[in-house]
Amino acid sequence: MSGQTEINSRPDAPAVNGAEIEVRECTTVNEFDACVRLQREVFGLPEVELSPRRHLIVSRSAGGWILGAFVGDELIGFVHHLTAVRGREVIGYSHMMAVAAAYQNLGIGARLKWAQRARALDEGVDFIKWTWEPVRARNAHFNINRLGVVVRSYAVNFYGTDYHAPAGMEGERHGIDSDRLFAEWELRAPRVEALAAAANDTRGATREVTSGKVTSGKVTSGKVTSGKTTPGARVGNNVPVVIAAVEIPPDWGALVRDDAATARREQLRVREEFQQAFARRYVCAGFDRDPAHPRYLFYTDGDR
Repeated sequence: MSGQTEINSRPDAPAVNGAEIEVRECTTVNEFDACVRLQREVFGLPEVELSPRRHLIVSRSAGGWILGAFVGDELIGFVHHLTAVRGREVIGYSHMMAVAAAYQNLGIGARLKWAQRARALDEGVDFIKWTWEPVRARNAHFNINRLGVVVRSYAVNFYGTDYHAPAGMEGERHGIDSDRLFAEWELRAPRVEALAAAANDTRGATREVTSGKVTSGKVTSGKVTSGKTTPGARVGNNVPVVIAAVEIPPDWGALVRDDAATARREQLRVREEFQQAFARRYVCAGFDRDPAHPRYLFYTDGDR
């Protein structure tokens, strides 16, 4: 696959704070260095955990690429796409995405992900995977409700214990494992196609996909005993039945900071409930963004 194709933002895409945003491939040493600086600013990781310039250059030479969001010559966000395989199929692996603090919550991340999808499809790739922390409600909403990913697997302590402390606590150790969910982004799935169409609709430039809401049924100990939900951007008239749910803490960073022991217990509970759901072959394809009780929603594989 070639890493040379350039993707630009749509000419009619709205400016952010009055500035024109261009999405294009990062190709120069200066642009790669800007990606490293942005990692340092956004992730708050130790230097040893940052992807250095050399890694970014090597991954590009191996078929990967970085799409950057620029205001003029300033890099304000990027997504790093790697070439991967699934059996004999070439797929994409989204290694990381970062958006500068001053430009967060303005839709830059979504524009980068949809540009990544377009580039991957142009290269004949229709599946991308990546990971995120199960306890991060904001990421869950973005990945599941806005992008349309599904989740079928849970990785225990993927990067090692205390890999990523919350911002401002980089040197502290709380015994928190780096559990991760694997996002499965089927780029041609009907739900993803519908979300992509909405994202390209200038009338929906500021419209947010509604998170799934449980309209009936009781959640007890992470289980939905009955009830239905309408996941974000569900296509069609049939409303799928929620067969299980896993609730997560509403503010994980605050919980780790204020009560690490409870955070560890909550992480183990979330892990066990996800593992139980996946052992039953349930698929996570919805997220209820309730401020006090955020929760993942599960369905049978044919009912999502």
